[in-house]
Amino acid sequence: MSDWHPATVTARTPAADGLTDLVLDIQGTPLVGTHAHPGQYVRLRLPGQEAGLFAIASPPEPQGGRWEFLLKDGSPLPDALIRLPLGAQVQVSAPEGPGFPLERARGHDLLLFATGSGISAIRPVIASVRRERDAFGRVKLYFGARTPGAFAYQDELHAWEDGGIQVVRTVSQPGASGWQGLTGYVQAHLGEEPLHDALAFVCGQAGMVRGVMEALSERGVPATRVFFNY
Repeated sequence: MSDWHPATVTARTPAADGLTDLVLDIQGTPLVGTHAHPGQYVRLRLPGQEAGLFAIASPPEPQGGRWEFLLKDGSPLPDALIRLPLGAQVQVSAPEGPGFPLERARGHDLLLFATGSGISAIRPVIASVRRERDAFGRVKLYFGARTPGAFAYQDELHAWEDGGIQVVRTVSQPGASGWQGLTGYVQAHLGEEPLHDALAFVCGQAGMVRGVMEALSERGVPATRVFFNY
């Protein structure tokens, strides 16, 4: 059973089509400093709602008093969270899961794969890598969305690239949007660079995860070098 602690909604902003950024203040609770590894998740709960799992979208901070989350609309709990007024309280559990093994990636190339709201678990990896960029080899993010308007954190992409993170974006359903970039699934755009020294961190739906695993295996990256946040 989870131990629950009260957190306060301090900000809520649109993040992309169907996605909302939610910021919770956890100051004054035992949760401060418990977020240790990028990719960890917590349970959020509201009265009358089933609890749900949400990745912490902000990087670990020893004394951090705020956690960010990326909410995908269309389900009862996220929809209820999105409607909360500023100052409302949410019940939050301590972080769970191992997160991503950033220490194991030190000295190696790092491939990051995220689709849709899965970028929420990868974003704190990027923030942590940028703090000590020289400790890693090439770092490349493969970021997929259904439509051009569904990429969260678009305003951060240039900063990520300026910080030494190569960003490859691809859209699976461009329709009549006029999208001029890459199309198809993330694993279709691995390129030709050698991957023998690479580790991969992956977050997305099950079909995407299988596709990435198969593509990496074909390129010689063993399953022991591919990691998930659960």
